[in-house]
Amino acid sequence: MEHDFWHSKWHKNEIGFHEPEGNALLVKYADTLLASTSPRVFVPLCGKTKDIHWLLANGCEVVGAELSEIAITQLFAELDIEPEITTLGSLKLFKNGPLSIFVGDIFELTNETLGGITGIYDRAALVALPTELREKYAAHICDITECAPILLISFNYDQSVIPGPPFCVDETEVARLYNASYSITLLEREPLEGGLKGKVAADSLVFNLKHK
Repeated sequence: MEHDFWHSKWHKNEIGFHEPEGNALLVKYADTLLASTSPRVFVPLCGKTKDIHWLLANGCEVVGAELSEIAITQLFAELDIEPEITTLGSLKLFKNGPLSIFVGDIFELTNETLGGITGIYDRAALVALPTELREKYAAHICDITECAPILLISFNYDQSVIPGPPFCVDETEVARLYNASYSITLLEREPLEGGLKGKVAADSLVFNLKHK
């Protein structure tokens, strides 16, 4: 998607994709991210997700990447902490203690800048991207994290009924994007209560990806 699309969403507070209470599937399968003795979890295209609150409360160092500075300003305000802000080339780093968020284009984020990652939590990133960007994104994520394990949550629904985002990303698409680098396990498929946006029946899919 174009940057202007997402900036507009945040400026207009059109954030129906934002879950106010966090995601139950993260809690259910968090062991895939918390296996390390010192978990450092990367949350790409994080927005101001409440999942970050949960990860911090459960002993994780959290590193996020987000295009919208509005979202991250709101995130730190909701956490009631003041960020130290540093400019790193085209990116800004918002940091306080165990929370670091890179604001800007995720494709400008490098392995060196990101640092070591023990796990990736992708609930709203892959499904936010149209087909033409997903392959670039998947390759970039693998590159900057050195193929860290991924807990991936996506949707499967009839894309012809409503346009994304969030887009339909089914098992075939996940395999296409990640099979070269990861062993992929489908942990769960469950119907999305009320359907997607209340307009189309959909399943939530939960995957665990481990580097081959």
